[in-house]
Amino acid sequence: MKKLFFLFLITLSFSTTVAQEEKPNVLVFYVDDLRAELGCYGSETAITPNIDKLAKDGVMFNKAYTQQAICGPSRMSTLTGLRPETLGIYSIFTPLRKVHKDVVSMPQLFNENGYKTVSIGKVYHHGTDDKKEWSIYYGKEANTYNDPKNKAILEKLKEKGNKRPKGPAFDCADVSDEAYKDGRAAKYAIETLKKIKNDKFLMFVGLSKPHLPFNAPKKYWDLYDKNNFEIPSREKPKGVYKLSLTNWGELKGYHGIPKKGDLNDDLTRNLIHGYHASISYIDAQVGKVMQTLEDLDLRKNTMIIFMSDHGYKIGEYGAWCKHSNEEIDVRVPLIISRETSYKKRKVDKKSDALVENVDIFPTLVDLCGLEGPKFDGKSILPIINKPNKKGDKVATSVYARGKKYMGVTATDGQWRYTEWRDSKTHAILGAELYEHKNSLLSFINLSGNKKYKKVEQRMKKLLEKQFPRDKPFLQKDQPRR
Repeated sequence: MKKLFFLFLITLSFSTTVAQEEKPNVLVFYVDDLRAELGCYGSETAITPNIDKLAKDGVMFNKAYTQQAICGPSRMSTLTGLRPETLGIYSIFTPLRKVHKDVVSMPQLFNENGYKTVSIGKVYHHGTDDKKEWSIYYGKEANTYNDPKNKAILEKLKEKGNKRPKGPAFDCADVSDEAYKDGRAAKYAIETLKKIKNDKFLMFVGLSKPHLPFNAPKKYWDLYDKNNFEIPSREKPKGVYKLSLTNWGELKGYHGIPKKGDLNDDLTRNLIHGYHASISYIDAQVGKVMQTLEDLDLRKNTMIIFMSDHGYKIGEYGAWCKHSNEEIDVRVPLIISRETSYKKRKVDKKSDALVENVDIFPTLVDLCGLEGPKFDGKSILPIINKPNKKGDKVATSVYARGKKYMGVTATDGQWRYTEWRDSKTHAILGAELYEHKNSLLSFINLSGNKKYKKVEQRMKKLLEKQFPRDKPFLQKDQPRR
């Protein structure tokens, strides 16, 4: 009997060790302001060979959505698995831990379960949320200008008393990748992987481009001829509600950008050129980190996620940046590639299932066999394993315009229905219905059109299920228009 008992203990210990060893690593490329402007998503302009290669090695989601098209709340949502309306934070000015001391975040949970957690670059929007929750932390860096002319402009702005001036909206210099911050982020990621290669890890590599300013080495600008870029239509959707769009968002704050009127075609092309150069720049950084995984024999047991915090406008509707409930701002690229040792993993697959960034945390909990907190999102691991599987019936997002107005929006993958409400009374101030079957853009608000009455009624029910009219919006911060 004693021999059998000891044999049982040895078997149990071995099983536990194997189970621990089988838990995968996780590497997340978290990109700022990147819409689905990638070769693998059908872009005719973006040059992204490394991301395209990753898409062929996994599942690419065509209908992935963020919960709010602005950095702070969208990243909090991803890292907690909770929607902005649950957290009550809608602006970039309120750190998560200022109002939520006890919410369990992704790095917290993985830390508690024996993972080395690594934050490199911009992961949370606020460094105050970052530092205490990671085993290894490299914070986001300030933007670097390398063009001598732009450096001189910055110095002059400082001489005028502007302590933290925003420089020009783009910078192009013949320098190494590490001369700009995303090159350094890739360098830190590679160095860290070499140090923790024998540990279980959850690593976020936060790549800041293509967020403004569009600063990237000259070799990435040289991949494109700016004269080949078409100027987007500045036409706004017919019947668009007055709160739906902002003109230029944060772009106005950069040196050399006019405060009023449309941008001329030359400046527009320069910015579109810079956006694309920035995409190719971060694509190269993804390639470097992925190659390191291969070289260290880590790819076999590492789940890869490539994602963005929200979409972006580069002149469409005569607008720039994000800050809206429009499809182009809330739809995001999402590529997930399982560990290569997983025998049933799917490669070179596309999924049209509706998924959301709020699903990432519960998915990783499911993948790694952890016990997580209560989530608003759900695991999409079944879809990753079977890409033809259907997802949710609806994906929702919000956008606050100050404290008085709240925009709530829902999509079923083809139709997008949006209501602008009084934040306190939930009175509907305006409604929008757009079709997005084949495009990120739509130019006619079909709300109120009798021909689409049944579609609108159906979408309205889907929206109100997530945003009931009798439930007040939780507001823990003071959002600004």
